[in-house]
Amino acid sequence: MDQQKKLPENRKARFHYTILETLECGLVLMGTEVKSMREGRFNYSDSYIRIIDGELIMVGFHISEYKQGNLFNHDPDRNRKLLAHKQEIKRLARKVDEKGYTLVPLNAYFKNGKLKMTIGICQGKKIHDKRASIKDRTEKRAIERSFKQKI
Repeated sequence: MDQQKKLPENRKARFHYTILETLECGLVLMGTEVKSMREGRFNYSDSYIRIIDGELIMVGFHISEYKQGNLFNHDPDRNRKLLAHKQEIKRLARKVDEKGYTLVPLNAYFKNGKLKMTIGICQGKKIHDKRASIKDRTEKRAIERSFKQKI
């Protein structure tokens, strides 16, 4: 059976970017990093993914130090390697070379005891697109509120 434990997702990515495509990757982490992620002590802010020497490297992803880690603790802001097939990395590299595309982490989760991350090929939204997103969200909330009041 496919066991999955959800962790907090990168909600700002969905606001700032239009997600064109997603891909599931594994992460190369130290033991204390995995324990901190299980506790939900990590932050997506300003994180993105670069392709360096044919490898996916996540930059700016903050994983807080593990409380009981003492001298074996990790550096919270180090660059982390993502695991994907070589052909997928080449395909992503071709897409990222196009104008305005970037790779952004969307969410992390545990699948069968292994930490996985969904990354997205994204294109930055313009200001008017962000305003439209805010408008749609407020309209949706108003409709839900009116349904609740009628019931």
